[in-house]
Amino acid sequence: MRPPIRFATLAIGALITAALTTGCSPSSKASEKASAEKTQDAAAAAPSKRDATTPLAIGETGTYSAVDRASGARTKMSITFKNVKTVSPSEIKTTHKPKGQYIVLTLTVKNVGDKDGGFHPRGLMKWQDTQTAEQSASTRETTGTGHNVDATYRPGQSVTGDVVLDVPRTGGKVIFYDSAGTASLTFELPAD
Repeated sequence: MRPPIRFATLAIGALITAALTTGCSPSSKASEKASAEKTQDAAAAAPSKRDATTPLAIGETGTYSAVDRASGARTKMSITFKNVKTVSPSEIKTTHKPKGQYIVLTLTVKNVGDKDGGFHPRGLMKWQDTQTAEQSASTRETTGTGHNVDATYRPGQSVTGDVVLDVPRTGGKVIFYDSAGTASLTFELPAD
């Protein structure tokens, strides 16, 4: 009788040891941590619910993946469309006459990623409406007030400032390209 009891006792002891080892092992905790990190990385890499072609209205925020031209590194940038106004050349202290009219976009730019990332609108902002094909709207003009948003941002860094554009008329939309190719963000301009 003793061998079966001894065998049963050993079997139960082995099962308890295996259960305790599996439930509390460092590899199990490491596996859980790796799974949680993978889920967080997937959420950070997931595109914004707002498509780049869906225009932002004043007060709305959109995100895009900024690509460093030198290293190819990617990070996530957030842009809040704060305001837009039409200005005269004298209001921005320039003697250059616009082809159409100057407008000033006020934007808050924030690096919400984990690497340095840039927002460089000069040469990468285009305008279009239902009657006119996409055309360059970028200028080298500045308002002379506020911060320069054309910069490289460290993770968490945020700046609010202005971008001066030259557009043919009121209304339409402005499309920002982080690089050549597909649009990164689109801004809806009020018609009045």
